[in-house]
Amino acid sequence: MVKCGIDRIGEFGALFRGKRLGMVTSVSGVTLDLRPGYVKFHEVYPLVCLFGPEHGMYGKDGAGEDVDDVARDSATGLPVYSLYGGEEGRHIAPERLETLDAVVYDIQDLGTRFYTFISTLLYVMEDCAAAGRELIVLDRPAPLDGVTVEGGLLEPEYRSFVGAYPLCIRYGLTAGELACMVNAEQKLGCRLTVVPCTGWERTRLFSETGNLWMMPSMGIPHFSTALVYPGTCLFEGTNVSEGRGTACPFEMIGAPFVDGAALAVTMNREGLPGVIFTAACFTPYASKHKGEPCEGVLLHVSDAHAFRPVRTGVTLLYRIREMWPRQFRWKPRDGKPRRFISLLAGCGAFEDEPPAPEALLAAWEADSAAFARRKAAYHLYK
Repeated sequence: MVKCGIDRIGEFGALFRGKRLGMVTSVSGVTLDLRPGYVKFHEVYPLVCLFGPEHGMYGKDGAGEDVDDVARDSATGLPVYSLYGGEEGRHIAPERLETLDAVVYDIQDLGTRFYTFISTLLYVMEDCAAAGRELIVLDRPAPLDGVTVEGGLLEPEYRSFVGAYPLCIRYGLTAGELACMVNAEQKLGCRLTVVPCTGWERTRLFSETGNLWMMPSMGIPHFSTALVYPGTCLFEGTNVSEGRGTACPFEMIGAPFVDGAALAVTMNREGLPGVIFTAACFTPYASKHKGEPCEGVLLHVSDAHAFRPVRTGVTLLYRIREMWPRQFRWKPRDGKPRRFISLLAGCGAFEDEPPAPEALLAAWEADSAAFARRKAAYHLYK
């Protein structure tokens, strides 16, 4: 059993006692027994206010939807401020920070660059550094292990809220380790403290921690979803459904123009490690292709340690594009300078005619190897 930072707060009384504290958290910030972490924390060290990221503090808002402030949290009576579209925007307002001595961060994220909880963490670090306030990260395991790195390094010109720092897509760091890296590399001068986990080893996936999964948003209902997400989220930049509006978001990929049986045969011939594809028929009840019968494939991860989601997602994307070239489309720019696929990929490979998949993946593997060496200096766990 892994103890997260929230489960160890009683050991760190000197760190919290007597301070005016705000907490950035979400529905995934739970204790070992699945109590809301902020409720437990508030019982021991009274909080002044709460802040929520994308999807809201309760995880009920859709991807990309502005989240409004909540007048009061029903469990604690504390005010809740949105850091994703409320009056605060995406930063903590300076006047709000004046009422606090420290900000506590407690969210279980996905270990994937474009899942925006880490973008909120980095923005809050900048806010705390600028205001001379302390930031305390209650650490949690890296859910996709702390060893494996996949995907290309974010290029500076493709920086956005779905890519807020030069990381690989699957970056193999806990939130606390990432905060230490950014603080050191950017020389932010943030007064940063990490309350570490106990019992976690870098090679362990979340499913091997003994802890129960709490979905961080409606689109990531299971750990199996989090496992495929670093690769299949790329389909958000296309006209192919990533499975939103079905029971298997990000695990089921398809479109009205796809032949699911043919695609399953093609993908299984690829020999990708740790995954089997079966044909799927589905009609999304929401999001892309709502109400339209679709065909595609369902991903079955047979070996989570061998499985490489980024390689799998890229291969699947290229094969669908090759098999249905007249119907496949990138998501429109809608007047924006970059395609959304480029912001997700963190590079310009898909701005025009993309390179051969072997060339793209080889370049990304070189990035991953370099990043794995770079991040090792910030490891807090063996």
